[in-house]
Amino acid sequence: MFAVTWQGIEDIRTVEVDEPRITEPTDAIVRVTSTAICGSDLHLYSVFAPFLRKGDILGHEFMGIVEEVGSGVQGLAVGDRVVVPFNISCGHCWMCSRGLFAQCETTQVRNERRGAALFGYTSLYGSVPGGQAELVRVPHADFGPVRLPEGLPDERFLYLSDILPTAWQAARFAEVKEGDTVAVLGLGPLGQLAVRSALRQGAARVIGVDRVDERLRLAEEWGAATVDHRDADDVAEALRSLTEGRGPDAVIDAVGMEAHGNPVAEKVIAGAARMPKPLGREMFRHAGIDRLDAVHTAVDAVRRGGVVSLVGVYGGMVDPMPMSTMFDKGLTVRMGQCHVRRWTDELLSLALEDGDIMGLETLATHRVPLSEAADAYKMFQAKSDACVKVVLQP
Repeated sequence: MFAVTWQGIEDIRTVEVDEPRITEPTDAIVRVTSTAICGSDLHLYSVFAPFLRKGDILGHEFMGIVEEVGSGVQGLAVGDRVVVPFNISCGHCWMCSRGLFAQCETTQVRNERRGAALFGYTSLYGSVPGGQAELVRVPHADFGPVRLPEGLPDERFLYLSDILPTAWQAARFAEVKEGDTVAVLGLGPLGQLAVRSALRQGAARVIGVDRVDERLRLAEEWGAATVDHRDADDVAEALRSLTEGRGPDAVIDAVGMEAHGNPVAEKVIAGAARMPKPLGREMFRHAGIDRLDAVHTAVDAVRRGGVVSLVGVYGGMVDPMPMSTMFDKGLTVRMGQCHVRRWTDELLSLALEDGDIMGLETLATHRVPLSEAADAYKMFQAKSDACVKVVLQP
């Protein structure tokens, strides 16, 4: 079969690899019909190089048709159409029983002191072959995959794998209430769905911040006011000026570790990524830093007593945080990987409503064959050709 593989920093290739096989009774094999490039995949493109090996299969947003099931899989049959959550959880451990599926104790990557294993996301999260492939072995298929009806296009359901529940959780963590004003920093695919999720959950106003024309326009089309980062020397002050000087009730950071700003941090991160792997891994584990412009802006902008919801990926271990400001303002900060299965029932209902009310079918701007993944990664990283979201089709 063919799969998208990591071969080196900014070197992605679609190559022929061995087909996966059932290895545990709770496994299934899924033939992929659609898979997407996620914004967090771009971190693998360069930043997380020390935790990748040549040939690692990438991708964690995918759906398809069940081709084979292990003897322990119940409730799933060959021929079922499914979308697969990006985190792998068992559904019955102590963490899962409390809805903390991203911390599943059955699949936790304990040697790295990490939470649940993830598809296609480095040795930090289990080195599980990912979904940008023709076939995928899905562990714990007795719990994870979500069965889907026929008759609607893949893209109505594909984002249930990651960015839709992640955006939904971001708004839940932001404690959005009727009448609130919510700011969303970063209007990539995740930020776009965070805008829509916050409005759906009752926000009276959502203000999106970005520096890319088509992303700003798209957020506006879905009801957001916008701040163009290129025109605002101080984004936090711009947000305060739009909220009677007080600041938004909540700020969602949908940017993460590679925010614009802080060129010194950018050089340190790039240098660590290019070190010999053992040294690079130790740098990340003990001295890793992120570009923190987005999270610092969130802390600065949010009103006193407000909520900061961090949904962009961060990986630093010694990041300096403005603790004095956070304490003085009495902020609530929520963060973490999405507990996908906590939200799939209500989000599947939303996806099935007439009229595609979350705009899932139209989010992707580019649909390309799996064989063109290398060019698609470059385009997505550069935000060229008005690219907002890429769907790959095996």
